[in-house]
Amino acid sequence: MSFSRGPKEPVQEVETNVWSCMSGDCQGWMRESFSFEEEPTCPLCNSSMEKEVRVIPEMKK
Repeated sequence: MSFSRGPKEPVQEVETNVWSCMSGDCQGWMRESFSFEEEPTCPLCNSSMEKEVRVIPEMKK
């Protein structure tokens, strides 16, 4: 059985600063605002990370 809750609001996508894994085998990334270190290492493979900008869904506070 399925219940309809009506149309959902589209999630707005915004340009966001992120840290991206530099390893070619890993696709890890994290939002810059979620990092506790100045230059974090990838939590998945422990490789170094670089800053970049991605268009991703906005996080509501």
